[in-house]
Amino acid sequence: MARKRNEAGRLTAEVAGGRAELVPERGRARAFTLTLDGAPQSYVDLDAPRHLDFAYQRRIGHLADLIAPAGRPLRVLHLGGGALSLARYVAASRPRSTQQVAEVDAALTAFVREHLPLDPQARVRVRAADAREVLAKLPEEWADLIIGDVFAGARTPAHLTSVEYLGEIRRVLAPAGTYVANLTDGPPLAFLRGQIATAAEVFPELALAADPAVLRGRHFGNAVLAASAAPLPLAPYTRAVASDPHPGRVEHGRALRDFTGGAAAVRDDTAKRSPAPPDGVFAQ
Repeated sequence: MARKRNEAGRLTAEVAGGRAELVPERGRARAFTLTLDGAPQSYVDLDAPRHLDFAYQRRIGHLADLIAPAGRPLRVLHLGGGALSLARYVAASRPRSTQQVAEVDAALTAFVREHLPLDPQARVRVRAADAREVLAKLPEEWADLIIGDVFAGARTPAHLTSVEYLGEIRRVLAPAGTYVANLTDGPPLAFLRGQIATAAEVFPELALAADPAVLRGRHFGNAVLAASAAPLPLAPYTRAVASDPHPGRVEHGRALRDFTGGAAAVRDDTAKRSPAPPDGVFAQ
């Protein structure tokens, strides 16, 4: 894997997923944004691992904070690694947590770990394998929290969008465990509606957090879908999402069912990857 530092101080490498780049943040000595082929993937500040810069990551972080009493260690499975931002967050906010990461791009993981090393006290194991391959090898009820954030070319792979895939997620979750997924879509939101319908076939409790403009189908963007067999912490989660620097909205219950609009659940034999971002959506 060839690595180089360009004239702007950016670190670059060719990895399996394309051209990876660590872009330094002005004013923060050890903070970087990871991009793949120009698409922002993760943000890490080595001096402040509990700082989550991306709105969708904060919405996932709120759930990680709320699903168990503060400080209690969790067993966490991350499907998709990126710069390991959320694994660092959990390690800092819940010491002694046990975490596994499935990241198929071994070259990307090596690049990240070389330049953004993990805290040596963090109990994080990274496996160079596909998400469903790792899921299949884990025992039943192993995880308190599973975070799905897998992208290939800025799109969620088709095999990680189906009822069968979510069935494996539920098998690995503890009875009161929570699954949270980062999804991307834009008008007319057909992919997002289908993902909610798919999750509803597997989990009785759902919530969706996103920017209001995304939920209204005005812009392409991220939406965070939470699912569980147990009640979700809806009231504190709604307050946390609404109080973020970029306030979001949480939908659940009847409103979320209405939002789905009768979309059909996705099966392995009908699955499609998420839509590509529009040209220029990541332009600075």
